[in-house]
Amino acid sequence: MDDEQSSSAPTEAPEHPLPATHIYSIEYPGYVQQSSVPLAVRNLGGTSKLDSAFKRTAARNEALLELNLRYGNPYAHPIPGDIVGTNNILLKVTKRKRRRVDDDGIIGEYTAEPLGVILKTARFRTMADYQFQPEMSDPIAQLRLAMDRMDVDAIRQYTIPEEKEDYLFSSSAGNDHNIGPSLVKNGGPSVTQSNLRLFPPPIFSRQGIPQNYNFKPNAASMVTTVVNEETGEERKRLINKGRWKGYGPATISFGDVNIPENPIPAVQRARNQVKPELLERVSQLVQERPVWTRAALYNQFNPVEVREIHNSKVLLPLVCYTFQDGPWRDTLIRLKYDPRKNLGARFYQRIYFRNANHPMSRVSIVSRRQEGRVSATYISRSTEQEEAMDAERRKSHIFDGITLTKETAAFQLCDIHDLMLKDMIENEEDLRETCDERDGWYSAHAFERIKAVLRHKFFSLLQGYVATQEECEALLEESASGKKIQTTRAKKLKYGKHNMAKGALRPEDAAAARLQAALERNARNFQASRREKLGGHSLTPESQP
Repeated sequence: MDDEQSSSAPTEAPEHPLPATHIYSIEYPGYVQQSSVPLAVRNLGGTSKLDSAFKRTAARNEALLELNLRYGNPYAHPIPGDIVGTNNILLKVTKRKRRRVDDDGIIGEYTAEPLGVILKTARFRTMADYQFQPEMSDPIAQLRLAMDRMDVDAIRQYTIPEEKEDYLFSSSAGNDHNIGPSLVKNGGPSVTQSNLRLFPPPIFSRQGIPQNYNFKPNAASMVTTVVNEETGEERKRLINKGRWKGYGPATISFGDVNIPENPIPAVQRARNQVKPELLERVSQLVQERPVWTRAALYNQFNPVEVREIHNSKVLLPLVCYTFQDGPWRDTLIRLKYDPRKNLGARFYQRIYFRNANHPMSRVSIVSRRQEGRVSATYISRSTEQEEAMDAERRKSHIFDGITLTKETAAFQLCDIHDLMLKDMIENEEDLRETCDERDGWYSAHAFERIKAVLRHKFFSLLQGYVATQEECEALLEESASGKKIQTTRAKKLKYGKHNMAKGALRPEDAAAARLQAALERNARNFQASRREKLGGHSLTPESQP
C-alpha cells in the first residue's frame, strides 16, 4: 500500500540552470529563410541601426525601427516598429526520430534546451501606410535619386521642365499594371488618367491602429429624416446623438455692429444643467461689473465653485459674450452691454504682455498626480493657512505695484491699484471721442504711457525689487523726448527664442539657464513645503535639535 502511494505521489519537476545570455528578437512580418536573413536585416536598416535600437541606453528617438519592404525606393512608406521590453526565454527544441522494435512505426523524441533570456523585442503592429508610386522617369524623381546618391553633376544639370499643361491623357486599360491581364478583354476600353505629376507626401494616414468596428454602425447613431426645403425631398441620415456638443460664449469681432442680446438657442435649452444659485451669483456679479476677465471672475468664488463653473460650459454663455479682438479681447462681457458706446468702459480695457523669459512648459499629468498625492499625504495645513492661501489666490488679478501675484501680466485697468498708474488711468484729459480698435477710449499717447509704466513695474517685480516713481517718471521723460523706451524686459534672457540676431542665447547657454531656474524653483518649493509641514513656524537656533 505504501509502495502504491509513493508511486502515485507527484514528483517535482527538475531544475535547470538558466543561461545568463541576453538575446534580442525581431518579430518580422514576413517569411524569413536562412538565405534571406541578410535581406531582412537590410530592410530593417542594417546591423548598425539594430545595434543602436537595442542599445540599453538608447534614447527614445534612437529606439525606433522602420521596415522598408521596397528597399531603395525613396517614395515607399516604411512600417514603423516599436522596441518593447520582454522576459521571454528562447528554447532550442530538438527532435530525434527512432524506430520502434515491435513494429515498423517511427516515434519522435523531443528535447528542449534554454539558450537565454529575450530582454527586448521589436514588433511591427501598426498598419502599413498607403503607397503611391510616381513615374520614376520624371525629372523630379531623377533629382530625388541624384540627391540620395549625392550626384553633384546630376543636381547641377537639373532644370525645371516646361509646363505642357497635359494634365490628362488617354490610355488603354490593358496598359495599366494594376489590372490583371486576364481581367482585360480585347485591350479594354480607353480610360483617362491624370498626368499632374503629383508626388506623395511623407505620410498619408496618421491612423496606426485599426478600428474594431466589427462591420457594425455606431450604436449611438439614429436614423432621422431630413427634408430639403427647396425640393421637399426626404432623405434618411444617420446622426450621432451621443456626440459632444461644445458650448461657449458668443464671440464677435470689434467691427461687428450688433452685439448679442440673448444666449444662443442651444445654450438656452441647456439652462437646466446649471445650478440656479450659481447662475444667480454670476448674473449678479456681471450686473455690478459688466466686464470681467476669467481670472477676476473666478477669484470671486471658492475652488469648488470655480471647478463647477469651468466644467459647466453652459453657465458663462448664459450671461456674457466675448470679443475676439480689440481692447476687450478675451474678456467676459454682459449681454446687451456694448463697451464701444460707453466711455466708462475704458476702465475695463485689458492690458496683456507676455513674459518671454518664463518657459511655458505644461507639467505632465503624472507629475501633477504625484504632487497632488504627496501634498494630500504629507502636508496637513491648518484652517488659518488654507484661508490665507485662498485670500492670496483671490488677489491674483490685482496689480498694486508691490506684490507679484503671477508671472504673466494680464490686467484690466480697474484692477490696477498702483497709485501712479491709477492717476494716469483716471485722467480724463487725453481721451477719444470714439472708441478705437487698438487703444480703446484712450489716445495712443496716453495708452502707451500706461503700458510702459505697467511693463516696467511688472518686470521690476520679476527681478526682485519695486520700481520707484522716479524711475517711472524718467522713463516717461525719455518717451516724451522721442527716445526708445528701454524697459527691464530688454535686460532679461530670452530662453525660448532661437534668433540670436535678436539677442537670444546660444542653445547650451539657454539650457544652462533653464537648469539654474529649475534648481532655484525646486529650492523655493522645498522651503515652502518645509514651512507648511512645521505649521508655518520658521526654523530658529532654539527650535533646531
